[in-house]
Amino acid sequence: PWVQRSQQDHASLQGITAILGMEACTEEDKSMALHAQKSRSSQVTRGSWDLRRTSRDSSSFCQCECLSVWSGANNHLEGGGARGAADRQLRGPPRRTGQPRVTLLPTPNGSGLSQEFESHWPEIPERSPCVAGVIPVIYYSVLLGLGLPVSLLTTVALARLATRTRKPSYYYLLALTASDIITQVVIVFAGFLLQGAVLARQVPQAVVRTANILEFAANHASVWIAILLTVDRYSALCHPLHHRAASSPGRTRRAIAAVLSAALLTGIPFYWWLDVWRDADPPSTMDEVLKWAHCLTVYFIPCGVFLVTNSAIIHRLRRTGQPRVGKSTAILLGVTTLFTLLWAPRVSVMLYHMYVAPVHRDWRVHLALDVANMVAMLNTAVNFGLYCFVSKTFRATVRQVIQDAYLPCTLASQPEGMAVKPVMEPPGLPKGAEV
Repeated sequence: PWVQRSQQDHASLQGITAILGMEACTEEDKSMALHAQKSRSSQVTRGSWDLRRTSRDSSSFCQCECLSVWSGANNHLEGGGARGAADRQLRGPPRRTGQPRVTLLPTPNGSGLSQEFESHWPEIPERSPCVAGVIPVIYYSVLLGLGLPVSLLTTVALARLATRTRKPSYYYLLALTASDIITQVVIVFAGFLLQGAVLARQVPQAVVRTANILEFAANHASVWIAILLTVDRYSALCHPLHHRAASSPGRTRRAIAAVLSAALLTGIPFYWWLDVWRDADPPSTMDEVLKWAHCLTVYFIPCGVFLVTNSAIIHRLRRTGQPRVGKSTAILLGVTTLFTLLWAPRVSVMLYHMYVAPVHRDWRVHLALDVANMVAMLNTAVNFGLYCFVSKTFRATVRQVIQDAYLPCTLASQPEGMAVKPVMEPPGLPKGAEV
């Protein structure tokens, strides 16, 4: 009977080993398993274990593991001394009593890869970390919170000046400010903040590609309207008679409409623009064409036009002997210089990404592109300060716009009978006299 019971216990232990799928460690585990089996014999039925009770009790869990270890150790002992020694050497040092056995699962981020992942993960390069952290999110939030109201104020002031003076330069500056507002909404808010920070780039691909069209169209419109302003100033200074005969508000508006339409059309090919943050593969022909088209249409060709026209304007002013530069010319030189300086880092990093080290692999290029984008987007909010610094007329118009916006709020907040008169009577006039 004792031999039969031992065989039944041994068969039950082997069944539990098959269920739990664990291996033995040492001969010490075998003795622990036998001791646990004898001390908890009340839980043993004839030839089987109550697995439901075992899975609910934490102490029974350790017991089941030890029993499964025992079965594996028995199999190793039956395999011979040399084989058991080799297996013990592979298994490592024995475990302590009471510690559950831990099975390490293969992970792609580990220092060593299992054979299951060996054929997949080495082909995917390691992603470069975002060193900047939350700094871009804070920067773009501040830029949008300050830049958008300032741009709206600039739009109202320039609209008043354009209506009052009917000068083409004010129409071009108004269109330039409107393009900056579109850039702030589409790129800064929808691109960097909403898509990048809030949604973590978990956006449908069709939505991302459609947003690419609007982003590049806004960039093209802003830069090309600055080219129109440069050509207009060049024509006014170098060919004044032709400029007076040809310039008109209607022609200026048609030129602006043509530039905006062309900007929208040229943004359509960028529907296939690849995301540089996830572009792990070498650039394809389409990718190189789009990136070079972006660099040419947004930076190199406009900067070439700025350089030629501004050089001709400065040479004309020196030849005529004018001691001072006009306000419109100073604004033009400031706008083009700021654009050239603020957009240079982005174009440089873009070319470096294509031919030297991609953003996806090198954290330094990743950081450089973050900083370059922040500097480039600063160009959408600095023109207001330039206009206020150069033009006294613009400062007076902005002050008037703020006062006109503040006066209705003041009148609405006052009680009835305390309203301020819209026209003040001049001093020294008697009562009842008409002005």
